[in-house]
Amino acid sequence: MVYQAYRKEIGEFAVKNQFFGGEFSLNRMTWIKPNFLWMMYRSGWGTKEGQEITLAIHLKISAFQNYLENAAYTSFAQSEGISHEEWRNELENSSIRLQWDPDHDPHGKKEDRRAIQIGLRDNFINSFATKDILLIEDISEFVREQHKFVQNNQLADLLVPEEKPFKFSNADLNSKLKIS
Repeated sequence: MVYQAYRKEIGEFAVKNQFFGGEFSLNRMTWIKPNFLWMMYRSGWGTKEGQEITLAIHLKISAFQNYLENAAYTSFAQSEGISHEEWRNELENSSIRLQWDPDHDPHGKKEDRRAIQIGLRDNFINSFATKDILLIEDISEFVREQHKFVQNNQLADLLVPEEKPFKFSNADLNSKLKIS
């Protein structure tokens, strides 16, 4: 499962039709986030303008793996085993961006652990928007309910999805992702 936050028109269309269309742009990169709290940090718990609708998007695991296999790191510092020129060429020719960022706690404070983001464009965004999705859920009400616990510092009552590091059977992909 990955998360995204959109304005009402895009989010409602996606939930109703179970694909991205309507006002969703296939001509710009879209970023998917498999980490719930990172998405809450990014969207301000669904309070930022244009990010009021939070979606939980269930993807085919084969599609998710394909994204990662074809991704290029956004920063040379995150790439390993290639020259700066090779990294630059890979980045320029890839339709998928990959980056590890600090995760955040419920209040938005940076954590030591990292959270991955995946940016999709070109043929990958088309596939993501229509073929790769199993289910799109509007979890905006859940987000608003949980945000109240954060605002009232009642973290013992906060519910967040259980997330664990995901290891692929592909050892090369795990190495690329720095997953041991």
